[in-house]
Amino acid sequence: MKILIINGPNINLLGTREPEIYGTLTMQKINDELNTYAKELGIDTEFFQSNIEGEIVDKIQNAKNDCQGIVINPAAYTHTSVAIRDAISAVALPAVEVHISNIHAREEFRKNSFIAPVCIGQICGFGADSYKLGLKGLVDSLEAD
Repeated sequence: MKILIINGPNINLLGTREPEIYGTLTMQKINDELNTYAKELGIDTEFFQSNIEGEIVDKIQNAKNDCQGIVINPAAYTHTSVAIRDAISAVALPAVEVHISNIHAREEFRKNSFIAPVCIGQICGFGADSYKLGLKGLVDSLEAD
């Protein structure tokens, strides 16, 4: 089983970007820890980050060829991207939306997700552990099917 892990805009700045909100772990450290966890689960992972919406859409579309699911932190695109939402819906791969911060406890505009309705679940507010929780939920769901 292979799971695609997608990170959207500004996630590449983790570690230095607003550490009071996003913590001090870098994206690379989170990916390394998630890769180790994926091996414990007996699955393969592929990591992708882009600040460009169209590149994320392309990656989602290509995932249907060799991935069984997607864990996505769409970051700011959560609240704006119909294109990413439609790509997830079009490929029909199970996806889990994750966020480091609790988007529902932040600014009003962050409480709306265009992505969540086409995902099997949303995990937010657990820091970097949101990725592990999302991955575990996705794998469990896939194995149950």
